[in-house]
Amino acid sequence: MEFQSNQVETVVLQIGEAVLATTEMVERLAAQVDTLAAQVQQQGYQIFALSDAVQTLADNQDNALDRLGRLTDTLQRLVEAIERTDE
Repeated sequence: MEFQSNQVETVVLQIGEAVLATTEMVERLAAQVDTLAAQVQQQGYQIFALSDAVQTLADNQDNALDRLGRLTDTLQRLVEAIERTDE
């Protein structure tokens, strides 16, 4: 009977050690997941800032193209006026 008791004690001890090892592993995994989640959140903020900057750049380019178009029209009218005065 004592042999069985020792076997049960050994098995219970092994189960306890396995539970502790599993708990430690889960805690380390949880910490890594938290770190990864923080990194993903930071990257999300960076992507948002980058998309905002790209949108601003696109808006500025549209404005520059509009001004360039107006400048081209003005220069064309100026050239036409100069050509008329030369005639």
